[in-house]
Amino acid sequence: MEIEMKIRGLMMDPVTQMPIVVLKETNSDTVLPIWVGVYEANAIALEIEKVNPPRPMTHDLLKNLLVGLETQVHKVVVTELKEDTFYAVIWLQRNGQIISIDSRPSDALALALRMDCPIFVDEEVLKNSKLVANMSDRVTSEELRKWLEGLNDEDLGRYKM
Repeated sequence: MEIEMKIRGLMMDPVTQMPIVVLKETNSDTVLPIWVGVYEANAIALEIEKVNPPRPMTHDLLKNLLVGLETQVHKVVVTELKEDTFYAVIWLQRNGQIISIDSRPSDALALALRMDCPIFVDEEVLKNSKLVANMSDRVTSEELRKWLEGLNDEDLGRYKM
């Protein structure tokens, strides 16, 4: 089953200093942190903050291509968590045909923001991410999850580009 989520914000991991996209379930307080690269985080941040660069960035180009080809993005889904790596699929529709495209979650999320389409996470990914956090010897996983769940609006959005 797929759980609908929204991008709650971007932040820096206090331990690794890597950007984190924080997804939050629409009907509960469940959050899913996904660590992403700096460039991908910048692409997401630009769209969250509605910054229009003078020239199209990569995800803007993708949006322009899809719109020009009269292709809709129905949804993006974070489908899998394998060996601490998340996987995603972008679901497109063109001329009545459904097409699935393998993607990194960061790229899928950046495109979803630009195309204004829903974001889903497979229920098993949420369960596995909690299981991994509970089994992990790393102090940061469970503590970070609890910390993320307690964040307010002022805490999010402090991501520096």
